[in-house]
Amino acid sequence: MIIRPKLHWFRMLFVWRGSVLPQLLPRLGLIFALSVAAIFMHDHMRHYPIGLGTPPFALVGIALAVFLGFRNSASYDRWWEGRKLWGSLVITARSLARQALSMPHPRDSVDTRRFLAAIGGLAHALRHQLRGTDATSDLAPRLPPELHARVAAAQYKPALILLWLGEWVAARKREGALDGYAMLAIDANLNALSNVVGGCERLTSTPLPFSYSVMIHRTIYLFCVLLPFGLVDGAGLLTPLFALLVAYAFMALEAIAAQIEDPFGLEENDLALNAICATLEAALHDMAADPAFEPAPPVSRDPSRRFIVD
Repeated sequence: MIIRPKLHWFRMLFVWRGSVLPQLLPRLGLIFALSVAAIFMHDHMRHYPIGLGTPPFALVGIALAVFLGFRNSASYDRWWEGRKLWGSLVITARSLARQALSMPHPRDSVDTRRFLAAIGGLAHALRHQLRGTDATSDLAPRLPPELHARVAAAQYKPALILLWLGEWVAARKREGALDGYAMLAIDANLNALSNVVGGCERLTSTPLPFSYSVMIHRTIYLFCVLLPFGLVDGAGLLTPLFALLVAYAFMALEAIAAQIEDPFGLEENDLALNAICATLEAALHDMAADPAFEPAPPVSRDPSRRFIVD
C-alpha cells in the first residue's frame, strides 16, 4: 500500500502512482479509437448503421451506477473489516505484552523477550499466510529455534505460534509466576488473537461471488464500447471526450473494487501490512525497554515523493 500525505486539490489531478489509471490506459485507448470510428462512420457513411441515441444509455447508466455502488460498498466493507481486524491484532498484542512484562513474579528477561519476539513473529506469519508468501526470512530471527523448527513445516503458522504462546503462559502458571486470574486474562487476549487470525482467513477464503463480479464487469465494458455510437449524434467531435470521461469513471470504480476486495494483497491500494507489523514491533521494543530486544526496521519511504511504500 502507498500511504500519502494530504495533497493539494490541483496535485490530485496528476497523481499517477497509487491510482488505477495506468492499468486502464489500454482500455481507454480502445474507447478513444471506437469514438473516432463512430465520428468517421457518422460523417462519411451515407447510411449510418448505428443510431442508438442517448436515452438507452441514460437508463442503462443509472442502473449500472446503482450496481457499481453495491459492488464498491461490498468491497469496501471487506477492506474496512480487514483494517479493523489488524487494528485489533495490534491492540491485543500490546495488551498481551504488557501482561507478560508486568507479571507478579517475572521470569528472566531473556525468556520474556522470546515471548515478545514471538508476538511480533505472529503478525509476520499472518501477513505471509494471507499473501501466500514465504515467511522464513521474517520468522527465523524472531522465533526461538525450537519454535521455528515446529512452525517451518506447518501450513497454518499463526495457529502454531498461538499454541506456543499458550504453552508459555501455562508454563509460567505452573512455576507460580501467574495466578489463576492473571492466566485467565492472558488467555482472553490469546483468544482475541485467535479470532483475528480466523477473521482474516475468512476474508481471504470467501471472496465475493464470482458470477456477480463477472456480470458487472461484462455490463460495464459492453456499455462503454457502445457508448460512443450513442453520443456521436449529439456530441459530434466531442464524442471522444465524453466517452472517455464516462468510461474512466465506470472502469475505475470497477478496478478499485476489484483491488480492495482482497484487502491483504500486494496491490497499491491494499492494506499496509508491512507498516502495521513494523508499528507493532516498535511498540514491543519500547515496552520492553531492553537494548537487547531489537526494534523492527523502519518502513521504506520514497524520499522524492514523501510517501510510505509498503
